[in-house]
Amino acid sequence: MNSKETQKKTKLSAENVNFYYGEKQVIKDVSLSFKENEITALIGPSGCGKSTFLRSLNRMNDLIESSRIDGFITLEGEDINSKECDVVELRRRVGMVFQKPTPFAKSIFENVVYGVRLNGIKDKEELMNIAEESLKKAALWNEVKDRLHQSALSLSGGQQQRLCIARALAVSPEVLLMDEPASALDPIATEKLEEGIKELKNDVCIVIVTHNMQQAERISDKTAFFYMGELIEWGDTKKIFHSPDCMKTAQYVSGSFG
Repeated sequence: MNSKETQKKTKLSAENVNFYYGEKQVIKDVSLSFKENEITALIGPSGCGKSTFLRSLNRMNDLIESSRIDGFITLEGEDINSKECDVVELRRRVGMVFQKPTPFAKSIFENVVYGVRLNGIKDKEELMNIAEESLKKAALWNEVKDRLHQSALSLSGGQQQRLCIARALAVSPEVLLMDEPASALDPIATEKLEEGIKELKNDVCIVIVTHNMQQAERISDKTAFFYMGELIEWGDTKKIFHSPDCMKTAQYVSGSFG
């Protein structure tokens, strides 16, 4: 591990996390940490718990009745599941982009600045600056700069997904969670999205769930392999894909099962 690697600060950390839907345990004693300026891919077969784990990182699972969690998840040392935690502020700091694009039926501009307006910013020039910067970071600015006041619903699927990333970035998150953001996109749109994601790690810590092994290998620095609710192996992406320690990991990344 080089010195630059060790200097990176841990943003988000999970320690001995267990998660249940009613009596069913879907996450089993998972410990993982995520550093600034890094992309971590969560991989594993369908139903292995990776999306549930991802959603636990900003308490999206709170919305599911009969769910419960134990263990610790900390954002810069603060327990996100404590009663003192402001969940709205947590979700600003730890943003999320879902599998299917979820633009609002508003203009492109109003989509991007939606959360910023909720935070009380009303100055038009400031809002425009935030919109431009966020759209540039999401690799969408050049495609939409001349039609910011058109409906976001007029955009292609790939553009809508990058718009949702811009909307998440506008409120200056420290961590960005992505749940299979390219699964509904064609290869060209996926390539643009991936380029944008790789650029984004300069600004935010990124955790991405993906079923696409090639995508995980292309864009991530670290990879975590989940199987039946357990974290089987976690480490540098190159090692996980080319010299994993666990036979099950080797079988999964080579396509032998899953």
